[in-house]
Amino acid sequence: MKVVEQYLAAIVGHDWDGLRECVTDDVVRVGPYGDRYEGRDAYVAFLAATMPSLRGYEMVVDRVTYTGEGRAFAELSETVEIDGRPVRTPEVLVFDLAPDGRITHVEIYIQTAPPS
Repeated sequence: MKVVEQYLAAIVGHDWDGLRECVTDDVVRVGPYGDRYEGRDAYVAFLAATMPSLRGYEMVVDRVTYTGEGRAFAELSETVEIDGRPVRTPEVLVFDLAPDGRITHVEIYIQTAPPS
Protein backbone atom coordinates (compact mmCIF):
# COMPACT_ATOMS: atom_id res chain seq x y z
CA MET A 1 0.00 0.00 0.00
CA LYS A 2 1.36 3.44 -0.93
CA VAL A 3 1.65 6.31 1.53
CA VAL A 4 -1.50 8.22 0.56
CA GLU A 5 -3.61 5.08 0.79
CA GLN A 6 -1.99 4.29 4.17
CA TYR A 7 -2.68 7.85 5.35
CA LEU A 8 -6.36 7.68 4.33
CA ALA A 9 -6.81 4.23 5.89
CA ALA A 10 -5.21 5.48 9.11
CA ILE A 11 -7.68 8.37 9.28
CA VAL A 12 -10.70 6.12 8.76
CA GLY A 13 -9.33 3.55 11.22
CA HIS A 14 -8.32 6.14 13.84
CA ASP A 15 -4.82 4.66 13.68
CA TRP A 16 -2.90 7.69 14.93
CA ASP A 17 0.43 5.87 15.21
CA GLY A 18 0.03 4.66 11.63
CA LEU A 19 -0.81 8.19 10.53
CA ARG A 20 2.31 9.54 12.26
CA GLU A 21 4.42 7.15 10.17
CA CYS A 22 2.95 8.58 6.95
CA VAL A 23 3.85 12.23 7.56
CA THR A 24 7.08 14.14 8.16
CA ASP A 25 7.86 15.92 11.44
CA ASP A 26 7.25 19.28 9.73
CA VAL A 27 4.09 18.35 7.81
CA VAL A 28 1.75 21.22 6.96
CA ARG A 29 -1.99 20.68 6.49
CA VAL A 30 -4.14 23.42 4.95
CA GLY A 31 -7.85 22.79 5.21
CA PRO A 32 -10.69 23.84 2.96
CA TYR A 33 -11.45 26.91 5.07
CA GLY A 34 -7.87 28.12 5.35
CA ASP A 35 -7.31 26.36 8.67
CA ARG A 36 -3.70 25.34 9.04
CA TYR A 37 -1.82 22.84 11.18
CA GLU A 38 1.97 22.73 11.22
CA GLY A 39 3.99 19.84 12.58
CA ARG A 40 3.17 16.19 13.01
CA ASP A 41 2.17 16.43 16.67
CA ALA A 42 -0.29 19.31 16.11
CA TYR A 43 -1.81 17.69 13.04
CA VAL A 44 -2.24 14.24 14.58
CA ALA A 45 -3.70 15.79 17.75
CA PHE A 46 -6.21 17.73 15.62
CA LEU A 47 -7.31 14.59 13.77
CA ALA A 48 -7.39 12.45 16.93
CA ALA A 49 -9.71 15.00 18.57
CA THR A 50 -11.88 15.63 15.51
CA MET A 51 -12.44 12.31 13.77
CA PRO A 52 -14.04 10.36 16.65
CA SER A 53 -16.58 13.17 17.11
CA LEU A 54 -17.93 12.99 13.53
CA ARG A 55 -21.24 11.12 13.60
CA GLY A 56 -21.85 8.70 10.76
CA TYR A 57 -18.43 9.34 9.25
CA GLU A 58 -17.60 7.54 6.04
CA MET A 59 -14.86 8.05 3.45
CA VAL A 60 -15.09 6.72 -0.09
CA VAL A 61 -11.88 6.98 -2.11
CA ASP A 62 -12.50 7.19 -5.84
CA ARG A 63 -8.94 7.50 -7.07
CA VAL A 64 -5.39 8.20 -5.90
CA THR A 65 -2.95 9.47 -8.52
CA TYR A 66 0.81 9.77 -8.07
CA THR A 67 2.59 12.15 -10.45
CA GLY A 68 6.03 10.62 -10.02
CA GLU A 69 7.33 14.11 -9.26
CA GLY A 70 6.73 14.21 -5.52
CA ARG A 71 3.02 14.94 -5.68
CA ALA A 72 -0.15 12.89 -5.33
CA PHE A 73 -3.87 13.57 -5.56
CA ALA A 74 -6.73 11.79 -3.83
CA GLU A 75 -10.28 12.16 -5.13
CA LEU A 76 -12.74 11.13 -2.46
CA SER A 77 -15.91 11.96 -0.63
CA GLU A 78 -16.56 12.23 3.07
CA THR A 79 -19.98 11.79 4.63
CA VAL A 80 -21.00 12.96 8.10
CA GLU A 81 -24.34 13.09 9.82
CA ILE A 82 -25.71 16.61 10.32
CA ASP A 83 -29.09 17.08 12.02
CA GLY A 84 -29.70 13.36 11.65
CA ARG A 85 -29.10 13.33 7.88
CA PRO A 86 -26.01 12.17 5.97
CA VAL A 87 -24.21 14.99 4.14
CA ARG A 88 -21.70 13.98 1.45
CA THR A 89 -18.84 16.29 0.48
CA PRO A 90 -16.75 15.57 -2.64
CA GLU A 91 -13.10 16.53 -2.13
CA VAL A 92 -9.64 16.50 -3.63
CA LEU A 93 -6.58 16.28 -1.43
CA VAL A 94 -3.25 17.40 -2.84
CA PHE A 95 -0.13 15.88 -1.28
CA ASP A 96 3.51 16.90 -1.55
CA LEU A 97 5.81 13.98 -0.83
CA ALA A 98 9.28 14.08 0.71
CA PRO A 99 12.15 12.21 -0.99
CA ASP A 100 11.65 9.36 1.51
CA GLY A 101 8.02 9.02 0.35
CA ARG A 102 6.30 10.46 3.41
CA ILE A 103 3.75 13.26 3.21
CA THR A 104 5.14 16.73 3.83
CA HIS A 105 2.17 18.90 2.79
CA VAL A 106 -1.59 18.33 2.48
CA GLU A 107 -4.12 20.75 1.00
CA ILE A 108 -7.82 19.96 0.99
CA TYR A 109 -10.27 21.28 -1.58
CA ILE A 110 -14.02 20.68 -1.36
CA GLN A 111 -16.90 21.00 -3.78
CA THR A 112 -19.86 22.89 -2.45
CA ALA A 113 -23.44 22.78 -3.64
CA PRO A 114 -24.68 25.86 -5.49
CA PRO A 115 -26.87 28.18 -3.43
CA SER A 116 -30.50 27.22 -3.54
